[in-house]
Amino acid sequence: MELFIWAHRGAAADAPENTLVAFAAAEAAGADGIELDVHLSRDGVPVVIHDERVERTTDGRGAVAELRLAELRRLDAGSWFAPRFAGEPIPVLDEVLDWADDRLRLNIEIKDASAGRALLDLLPRYPRARVLVSSFNHRLLESLRRAEPRLPLGFLFEEEGWHRVLRRALACGAESLHPREDCVSRPLLAACKRAGLAVYPWTLDDPGRIRALRRLGIDGLFTNDPLAVGRQ
Repeated sequence: MELFIWAHRGAAADAPENTLVAFAAAEAAGADGIELDVHLSRDGVPVVIHDERVERTTDGRGAVAELRLAELRRLDAGSWFAPRFAGEPIPVLDEVLDWADDRLRLNIEIKDASAGRALLDLLPRYPRARVLVSSFNHRLLESLRRAEPRLPLGFLFEEEGWHRVLRRALACGAESLHPREDCVSRPLLAACKRAGLAVYPWTLDDPGRIRALRRLGIDGLFTNDPLAVGRQ
């Protein structure tokens, strides 16, 4: 079975994470989908960035939620990775949805209820988008299910017992479980297969570990280097 390859924050091994250039690199590398993270700006616009603050991946300072969109868009989100990416902006979710269209699936990770509401408001404008919404906040996913019965959902987890996560995911009508890669086991995979849930562990870049989990029967994976995974 072919693995579904999710490019973690884009092709983050080759380009600055969560930028359009990283997403384009992931598509060129043959990724099937792109994982990205969303926070809201001070003026309520969904922007694509992992951290709550901008220091690690831009030349700015401050919390995303305290900066207006115009301020966020002026930041350089590329130079920290390499000089050739200087001036790469923080994307807004609108432009990523428009760019991806129906070519690539988007795994949109959200952290809080405000981002979830903004996402639900935005998605009707992109009917061709193939979206999977994931979160570590399972109550948030349950609230999204109540608001939108057809929204594809993925349950992220890293330490919580998988039996409990699986029960909640099934009750919520989720599509997939996204465990940290060292949480994957034969019993977990067998239970998910019986339940019809896909299993996409994160974040895998080591070839040996990828081969081992592939033999166990994972459905796909999250990786920073989709080109390398595709060669295996």
